[in-house]
Formats: sequence, structure tokens, C-alpha cells
Amino acid sequence: MKKILVIVGPTASGKSSLAVKLAKKFNGEIISADSRQIYKGLEIGSGAVTKKESQGIKHHLVSTIPLKNTVSAARYKTLARSAIRGVWNRGKLPIVCGGTGFYIQAAIDGIIMPSVKPNRKLRAKLESKTARELSEMLRVLDLQRWQSIDKNNKRRLVRSIEIAQSLGSVPPLKSEPIKADVEFIGIEIKKDELARLIKKRVEGMIRRGFIDETRKLIRSGMPEEKINELGFEYRDAVAYLDGVIPSKTALTDSMTRQSLQYAKRQMTWFKKDERIHWIESEREAMRKIKEFFD
Repeated sequence: MKKILVIVGPTASGKSSLAVKLAKKFNGEIISADSRQIYKGLEIGSGAVTKKESQGIKHHLVSTIPLKNTVSAARYKTLARSAIRGVWNRGKLPIVCGGTGFYIQAAIDGIIMPSVKPNRKLRAKLESKTARELSEMLRVLDLQRWQSIDKNNKRRLVRSIEIAQSLGSVPPLKSEPIKADVEFIGIEIKKDELARLIKKRVEGMIRRGFIDETRKLIRSGMPEEKINELGFEYRDAVAYLDGVIPSKTALTDSMTRQSLQYAKRQMTWFKKDERIHWIESEREAMRKIKEFFD
């Protein structure tokens, strides 16, 4: 049976770096499982690997889709499985790497949200509500989805509420598992170390031009409301450009704090998956992958 390696973990934990090292060691190519890295124009804010960081390893589904389009979990499943087949056809190991748990479930387990048409009347009604109010509505409707969602992303909250209300209750999700032998590796990292790495990542984003990246989105004509939906990093950058956040230091602190909260939600999602082998070092990962091949 063909093989797939999946690498998961919280933001800034070193997933991309480990994936590159494993790809070089085991003749692999990397398929990103990140809900923002897939879009063009979000390279800095999404933490997409740079050309230097990729070290010549082929990466798929990074800076691929124009921002005007929307990539659902169902669409991601199609794109990811196509990429995986291409890697297999080249005689290489597909390495699915990312922190968007629902994308990984879509690609590997074939689990996607039910197909529900947009409800314009409901969306208009929910538009005036705050993210906190939407989050509480979703918590009552669908606790499982609420536990994993970005609770500051109004667009995703509204869509999840739309699905839950349309169906009355969320049914068991259907699955179409990919036909492959899959190994799951999770990066486990101490809280203090993760906080240090997250702050370092945020500082690096700002130094590399994250504010200018956000400014370009505004100048492209994208409404601030839509930019805010791209995640808390972009929402904070807009607030900084508007003068609401007074300094780069305050911007760094806010992004760091929210990144830690997001990392906690990611781990809540991943810890439910008993297939994941948690490792604390590169050596452990190498040993586990060798066992996988043996």
C-alpha cells in the first residue's frame, strides 16, 4: 500500500522545518495543509515557507489560489489528493504538513462539512453581531466545531452557524478515507518554549514586511472587513494602520497573545486524534518514520 506522512502541531512549533528535513531524508514532497498559505498574497501573514527555507523541496498548495476565490474543505480535499497522487506518480513520499486540522481530515479521512447553500437572509441578520456573540451561538449549536474554530473569524463562524441551523443538528460527518498507509507525527512542545517561538515568529513577520503586505491588500481594493476575516494577524495589522493599535510593540504583543490562544485550540483538536504519535525531537521523528517504512 502507498504511504503518506502527516506532520501536525501548533503554530510556530517547527512543522515546516521538520517536514523539509524528512523530505530530504526520505525522498518526499510537501503538501501544505494550511487554510491561508494556499492563497496568493498572504505569504508573510500565513507563515508560508520561503524559497530559502524550502531548501529545494517541492511544496504544493502554497500561494496557489487567488484571494478572490474561496477554498472550502471539499475543494481542498480535491486539490490535496490530486497533489498526493502526483507525488506518488513521481515515486516520492507525500508529506502533508500543516496546522489546519479540518483540512487534514478532509485530505486523509475524506471528511467534509455537509453541502449547504448560502442563506443570505441569515447572513444579513448575523452581520451585525460580534465575533463573541457568534462564537456563543455556535457553541450552543455545534460544540465540536466550536472547539476547533478560530473564534475571531466572523466569516467562518457565520458559515458554521449557517450549516448547523440549516440541518437542525449536525449529522455524523461522512468519510471517504484515502487508500494509503498513513503515519501521523505531532510536534509536542513545552508551553514556555512555544511562547518564545511564537514571539520570535511574530517579530520576524513584522520585520519581513507583514504591515506592508496588509497595506497592499487594502490598496488592492479589498474591504477592511474582508481583510479582517483572514485572521487575527491581519485584523491587528489593519488596526495598527488605522491607529487603533498605537505601536509595533503593542502589535507584536497582541499578535503573540492571540497566537498562543490559537495554538491552544489547535492542540485541543489534534489531541483528540489517537493516531498521532507525539514527538519532542527530530531524532524521535526520524526513528518513528524508519519504523513506519520497516
